[in-house]
Amino acid sequence: MARERTHEEPVSLEISGCSKEDARIVFDALCECFESDRSAEDVPQQLHETRPMVWIGTFEVTDAHTCKPPARLSASVEADAQGGYWAINRLHRTLDSLFAVRNLSSASGDQERELHVLLESR
Repeated sequence: MARERTHEEPVSLEISGCSKEDARIVFDALCECFESDRSAEDVPQQLHETRPMVWIGTFEVTDAHTCKPPARLSASVEADAQGGYWAINRLHRTLDSLFAVRNLSSASGDQERELHVLLESR
């Protein structure tokens, strides 16, 4: 039996290695599923032509909403997530339901887990 969460379970997510359009597809998909600090008007911007960009969002994964299938990604997207064990597992399951997920690495601490994945369209 799953334990009910009585407190918020935020996950910080960094997206990189992709176009601003693909970053938006990932953020929009996750905003359908979870509460976030990102609003619909918070569109990823490419601020420099040659330097790599990293876009950041925080998602509250305790309560999940129904998720629509995302738009197709034009290329793979790197995502780094940090949060508690339960929250990272919940985020990973959700990402896996939306995209093809390849686990690249993970690191575990006393109270927190980090996960590095590559996302692609199914």
